Amino acid sequence: MRPRKFSIVLINDIIRPCFALVIVSILFVGFDAPSTLAQSFLRQSNQWRAMPVVVLQGLDKITARVSTFEIEVGKVGSFGVLSIEVKSCKKKPPTEPPEKVAFMVINDLKPGEKMIEVFKGWMFASSPSLNGLEHPVYDVWVLDCRKLSIQSKPSEDELK
Repeated sequence: MRPRKFSIVLINDIIRPCFALVIVSILFVGFDAPSTLAQSFLRQSNQWRAMPVVVLQGLDKITARVSTFEIEVGKVGSFGVLSIEVKSCKKKPPTEPPEKVAFMVINDLKPGEKMIEVFKGWMFASSPSLNGLEHPVYDVWVLDCRKLSIQSKPSEDELK
Protein backbone atom coordinates (compact mmCIF):
# COMPACT_ATOMS: atom_id res chain seq x y z
CA MET A 1 0.00 0.00 0.00
CA ARG A 2 2.74 2.45 0.73
CA PRO A 3 4.12 2.42 -2.80
CA ARG A 4 0.70 3.40 -4.16
CA LYS A 5 0.35 6.34 -1.80
CA PHE A 6 3.84 7.48 -2.70
CA SER A 7 3.09 7.33 -6.43
CA ILE A 8 -0.18 9.23 -5.97
CA VAL A 9 1.57 11.90 -3.89
CA LEU A 10 4.32 12.10 -6.51
CA ILE A 11 1.77 12.66 -9.27
CA ASN A 12 -0.11 15.30 -7.29
CA ASP A 13 2.99 17.21 -6.16
CA ILE A 14 5.06 17.15 -9.35
CA ILE A 15 2.89 16.52 -12.39
CA ARG A 16 0.14 19.06 -11.64
CA PRO A 17 2.52 22.05 -11.14
CA CYS A 18 4.41 21.08 -14.30
CA PHE A 19 1.13 20.83 -16.20
CA ALA A 20 0.11 24.27 -14.93
CA LEU A 21 3.48 25.69 -16.02
CA VAL A 22 3.02 24.25 -19.51
CA ILE A 23 -0.46 25.77 -19.78
CA VAL A 24 0.78 29.22 -18.68
CA SER A 25 3.68 29.00 -21.17
CA ILE A 26 1.31 28.15 -24.00
CA LEU A 27 -0.87 31.13 -23.13
CA PHE A 28 2.11 33.51 -23.16
CA VAL A 29 3.39 32.17 -26.46
CA GLY A 30 -0.10 32.18 -27.93
CA PHE A 31 -0.66 35.82 -27.03
CA ASP A 32 2.91 36.77 -27.96
CA ALA A 33 3.30 38.76 -24.71
CA PRO A 34 7.06 38.39 -24.13
CA SER A 35 8.07 39.30 -27.68
CA THR A 36 5.78 42.36 -27.68
CA LEU A 37 7.33 43.59 -24.44
CA ALA A 38 10.85 42.96 -25.73
CA GLN A 39 10.15 44.71 -29.03
CA SER A 40 8.77 47.81 -27.32
CA PHE A 41 11.81 47.91 -25.03
CA LEU A 42 14.18 47.60 -28.01
CA ARG A 43 12.35 50.34 -29.90
CA GLN A 44 12.78 52.69 -26.95
CA SER A 45 16.45 51.82 -26.40
CA ASN A 46 17.41 51.96 -30.09
CA GLN A 47 16.29 55.48 -30.90
CA TRP A 48 18.88 56.96 -33.24
CA ARG A 49 19.07 60.66 -34.01
CA ALA A 50 19.97 61.62 -37.57
CA MET A 51 22.68 64.27 -37.71
CA PRO A 52 23.64 66.40 -40.74
CA VAL A 53 27.45 66.27 -40.35
CA VAL A 54 29.91 63.43 -39.84
CA VAL A 55 33.33 64.07 -38.29
CA LEU A 56 35.96 61.74 -39.74
CA GLN A 57 39.59 61.15 -39.05
CA GLY A 58 41.99 59.93 -41.69
CA LEU A 59 45.51 58.54 -41.56
CA ASP A 60 47.93 58.79 -44.46
CA LYS A 61 50.11 55.70 -43.88
CA ILE A 62 52.93 57.03 -46.08
CA THR A 63 53.45 60.36 -44.29
CA ALA A 64 51.99 59.24 -40.92
CA ARG A 65 49.79 62.36 -40.83
CA VAL A 66 46.40 62.27 -39.14
CA SER A 67 43.72 64.67 -40.34
CA THR A 68 40.30 65.44 -38.89
CA PHE A 69 37.63 66.66 -41.32
CA GLU A 70 33.87 67.09 -41.61
CA ILE A 71 31.52 66.13 -44.44
CA GLU A 72 27.84 66.99 -44.63
CA VAL A 73 25.36 64.17 -45.21
CA GLY A 74 24.50 63.93 -48.90
CA LYS A 75 27.73 65.62 -50.00
CA VAL A 76 31.07 64.30 -51.24
CA GLY A 77 34.39 65.12 -49.60
CA SER A 78 37.92 64.00 -50.29
CA PHE A 79 40.90 62.72 -48.38
CA GLY A 80 44.00 62.18 -50.47
CA VAL A 81 42.86 60.29 -53.58
CA LEU A 82 39.74 59.03 -51.79
CA SER A 83 36.29 60.38 -52.58
CA ILE A 84 33.98 60.01 -49.55
CA GLU A 85 30.21 60.28 -49.97
CA VAL A 86 28.24 60.33 -46.70
CA LYS A 87 24.73 58.91 -47.03
CA SER A 88 23.70 58.95 -43.35
CA CYS A 89 25.04 59.79 -39.92
CA LYS A 90 23.25 58.75 -36.73
CA LYS A 91 23.91 59.15 -33.05
CA LYS A 92 22.35 57.65 -29.91
CA PRO A 93 20.70 60.05 -27.46
CA PRO A 94 22.67 61.09 -24.36
CA THR A 95 20.62 58.75 -22.16
CA GLU A 96 21.93 55.70 -24.07
CA PRO A 97 25.45 54.25 -24.27
CA PRO A 98 27.45 56.45 -26.68
CA GLU A 99 27.49 55.30 -30.29
CA LYS A 100 27.81 57.05 -33.63
CA VAL A 101 27.41 55.38 -37.03
CA ALA A 102 27.76 56.63 -40.57
CA PHE A 103 26.85 55.04 -43.89
CA MET A 104 29.48 55.96 -46.46
CA VAL A 105 30.62 55.14 -49.97
CA ILE A 106 34.37 55.57 -50.46
CA ASN A 107 35.93 55.50 -53.92
CA ASP A 108 39.60 55.43 -54.92
CA LEU A 109 40.25 58.10 -57.58
CA LYS A 110 43.76 57.34 -58.79
CA PRO A 111 44.78 59.73 -61.58
CA GLY A 112 44.55 58.16 -65.03
CA GLU A 113 42.65 55.11 -63.75
CA LYS A 114 39.03 54.12 -63.44
CA MET A 115 37.28 54.94 -60.15
CA ILE A 116 37.20 51.93 -57.79
CA GLU A 117 34.72 51.56 -54.93
CA VAL A 118 36.81 50.50 -51.92
CA PHE A 119 34.17 50.76 -49.19
CA LYS A 120 30.38 50.86 -48.95
CA GLY A 121 28.63 50.38 -45.63
CA TRP A 122 28.22 51.45 -42.02
CA MET A 123 31.20 52.54 -39.92
CA PHE A 124 30.94 52.54 -36.14
CA ALA A 125 32.78 55.11 -34.04
CA SER A 126 33.09 52.75 -31.07
CA SER A 127 34.59 49.93 -33.16
CA PRO A 128 36.52 51.27 -36.17
CA SER A 129 37.91 47.84 -37.03
CA LEU A 130 34.47 46.19 -37.07
CA ASN A 131 33.70 47.36 -40.59
CA GLY A 132 36.58 49.49 -41.74
CA LEU A 133 38.17 50.77 -44.90
CA GLU A 134 40.81 48.43 -46.31
CA HIS A 135 43.19 50.59 -48.34
CA PRO A 136 46.98 50.30 -48.70
CA VAL A 137 47.63 54.04 -48.20
CA TYR A 138 44.72 55.49 -46.20
CA ASP A 139 42.67 54.69 -43.10
CA VAL A 140 39.41 56.54 -42.43
CA TRP A 141 37.18 56.19 -39.39
CA VAL A 142 34.18 57.93 -37.80
CA LEU A 143 34.69 60.16 -34.77
CA ASP A 144 31.33 61.85 -34.30
CA CYS A 145 28.02 62.90 -35.82
CA ARG A 146 26.88 66.41 -35.05
CA LYS A 147 24.74 69.35 -36.03
CA LEU A 148 25.84 72.00 -38.51
CA SER A 149 28.01 74.61 -36.86
CA ILE A 150 27.59 78.30 -37.61
CA GLN A 151 31.06 78.45 -39.18
CA SER A 152 30.32 75.66 -41.67
CA LYS A 153 27.33 77.54 -43.17
CA PRO A 154 28.25 79.85 -46.07
CA SER A 155 27.93 83.56 -45.39
CA GLU A 156 25.67 85.83 -47.45
CA ASP A 157 28.74 87.34 -49.14
CA GLU A 158 29.85 83.89 -50.34
CA LEU A 159 26.41 83.17 -51.76
CA LYS A 160 26.41 86.36 -53.95
